[in-house]
Amino acid sequence: MFAQDIVIRPIITEKTMAGTAMKKYTFKVVKNANKITIKKAVEELFNVKVDKVNTMHVRGKLRKRGKTEGYTPSWKKAIVTLSEKSKNIEFFEDMM
Repeated sequence: MFAQDIVIRPIITEKTMAGTAMKKYTFKVVKNANKITIKKAVEELFNVKVDKVNTMHVRGKLRKRGKTEGYTPSWKKAIVTLSEKSKNIEFFEDMM
């Protein structure tokens, strides 16, 4: 699997942007990716040094539309903490 296949997209919310001050960045990743592959993918894509990776499964929420109801897809989220000596990810710096 290539690094572009593992990291799907960054998650940009008020809470995740507050974490960029502590060098914590949040990404939506493939469900079957583990912490080691996520670490290697982020290091390869952004040329940074990753210190720690936290992952969690986000369950789909129930949505109703008239008579019908269903669930949104579940997905996996990774919070990547960079090392102290590492540079920041430029993509997130442009958002602030």
